[in-house]
Amino acid sequence: MMIHEITEKVGRHKARKRVGRGQGSGHGKTCGRGHKGAKSRAGWSQRFGFEGGRLPYFRQFPKRGFSNEVFRTAYQIVNVEQLDERFEDGATVDAASLVAVGLVRNAQDPVKILGQGDLTKKLAVTAAKFSGSAKEKIEAKGGSVTEVTKTKWVRTRTSGKK
Repeated sequence: MMIHEITEKVGRHKARKRVGRGQGSGHGKTCGRGHKGAKSRAGWSQRFGFEGGRLPYFRQFPKRGFSNEVFRTAYQIVNVEQLDERFEDGATVDAASLVAVGLVRNAQDPVKILGQGDLTKKLAVTAAKFSGSAKEKIEAKGGSVTEVTKTKWVRTRTSGKK
């Protein structure tokens, strides 16, 4: 007999537990909830991390330090040798063309060009940042380097008050 033959005879789903149907059922009186207290009542749930009223573990340690993780800028990295492999001589390289070629995932995120590898072609590269060696290699082959920084949005006051 195979497992699929058993489920055909017995049924695909397990029957629900019927509680409160007398002592003989094994689930009568307290219906499997024990005796008294909040846990035996309907609608009871415990907050995550609650330890019965004692000082929770995560509050037993002082808060220390500060992290700039929230404020850092995550750059998408592209090396000069990758540009040399994927672009023709005299091509214009920007975020949109890098996405089209598959070197970068998102055109909205800033791109940084690094100088690893050799460059044999003249390219006009536009990116958020360049390493010093990448700038030298691109300009040495007669290419151009354009840094485009995203300006931070600042609210301007329209009223005369300051």
